[in-house]
Amino acid sequence: MNEKITIREASENDLEDVLFIESAAFGKNDEAELVKNLLSDPSAQPSLSIIALKGDRPVGHILFTKAILESAKRPVSTYILAPLAIIPDAQNQGIGGLLIAEGLVRLKKMGVELVFVLGHPDYYPRHGFNTAGCRGFEAPYPIPEKDAGAWMVQALQDNVIGAVTGKVRCADTLNRPEYWRE
Repeated sequence: MNEKITIREASENDLEDVLFIESAAFGKNDEAELVKNLLSDPSAQPSLSIIALKGDRPVGHILFTKAILESAKRPVSTYILAPLAIIPDAQNQGIGGLLIAEGLVRLKKMGVELVFVLGHPDYYPRHGFNTAGCRGFEAPYPIPEKDAGAWMVQALQDNVIGAVTGKVRCADTLNRPEYWRE
C-alpha cells in the first residue's frame, strides 16, 4: 500500500525528527549538527525548513538559509539550499524533488530571486538548477575546477541571471571551507 506523502513547513516541535532524518540520510551526525546550528544562527535567518512525511513517518527534510550576494549592482534576495536529506529506505521515490519544488514555490512567494546549491550535478539540474560559476556567481569558497558543475543556481524571478553577478556570502555556520567541497 502506498502511503500519502505530506510536505509541510517544519516547526520547532519537529526538530528531533529533522535531526533523525539528517543523521539517517547521511549515516553520521555531521549534517544533523549543521542543521541544528543553522536553525539557531541569526545570520541564516529567515530560513525555510520543510519536512516530508510518509503517512505519519518523517522521511525527508530540506533547509534553505538566507545568503547575501556581495558586489551585486543592487540588493538581491538570495538563499542557499543545504542540506537535502531523505532517509535511505525512502530514497528514489521522488520525495527529494517534492521537497525542492515546495521550497522553491515558498521562496518565490517570499520574493526570493536566487537559490544556490552545491550538490550533485546530475541531480539538481532535473529540478531547474544550472551551473553558477559560468554565470558570474562565485561560491563562498573556491570550487575546484573538476567540481565546477556542482555549484548551481536557480532564478526564481525573471531577469536576474545576466543582470547581476557577485560572490555569495552564506550564513556564519556554513562559512567553513569543509562545507564547500563536493
